Amino acid sequence: QVQLVESGGGSAQAGGSLRLSCAASERTFSSSAMGWFRQAPGKVREFVASITWGAGIIYYSDAVKGRFTISGDNALNTVILQMNSLKPEDTAVYYCAAAKTTSFNYWGQGTQVTVSS
Repeated sequence: QVQLVESGGGSAQAGGSLRLSCAASERTFSSSAMGWFRQAPGKVREFVASITWGAGIIYYSDAVKGRFTISGDNALNTVILQMNSLKPEDTAVYYCAAAKTTSFNYWGQGTQVTVSS
C-alpha cells in the first residue's frame, strides 16, 4: 500500500510563511491528482488546494486563495504547499492526499501547522 509522506509544517507568527511537502513512498505510484486538506480542532476536514496532473488544473479554497500556492511534480509524485501571509485561522492538521481516478483515497498521516497572533 503506497504511503504519502509529509514534511514541513510547524509554528509561525501571523503574516509568516511555512512550506509543506508530500511524496509518495513508491516510485511506481501513478496519481491523477494530488492535493491538501486540513482539519482544525472541532471542525470537519476541509479542502485547501489541489492540482490535476493531466489538465494542469489547480483549485484553491476561497479561504487560502491568493495566499497559498500548490505545485508539484507528477513524475516524482510530489506536491508542495507554500503558505504565505498565514493567519491564526490557518491553524490545523494538514493532510496530503492523492487520487488514482476521481476521488482522493490516499492520505498522509497529517502535519501540524500552528499560527500565533
